[in-house]
Amino acid sequence: MNNIFRMDRRMERKENKSIFLEHFGDTPQLRVIDFLLENHFFDFPLTEIARGSNVSYNSLQKFIGNFVGSGFLIKTRRIGKSDYYKLNLENPFARNLLQLGWSLIKGSVLKEDKVVA
Repeated sequence: MNNIFRMDRRMERKENKSIFLEHFGDTPQLRVIDFLLENHFFDFPLTEIARGSNVSYNSLQKFIGNFVGSGFLIKTRRIGKSDYYKLNLENPFARNLLQLGWSLIKGSVLKEDKVVA
């Protein structure tokens, strides 16, 4: 019973969705993309990507190969048995998504400024 409680707590959905997820939906793939966009300076092992994006490790394993195969993600290094990955900023799709994310944030901030004023 205690393990079930821990699993439920770990897989809780964020109460405050990012602007990206509010606009495009909340699927495991989009949660991973959102996490990687927010943390594009850093590389992570799959376990941290799963935890940070609130996606199960098994679900992540089903589609992470597509992200790497398309060049959206790159493997940066290996520490012990863990491969580390990060957003490939050389990939045009990844760059455009990052720019889109910033545009959504900028638009949201400007909209809030108009409401306050």
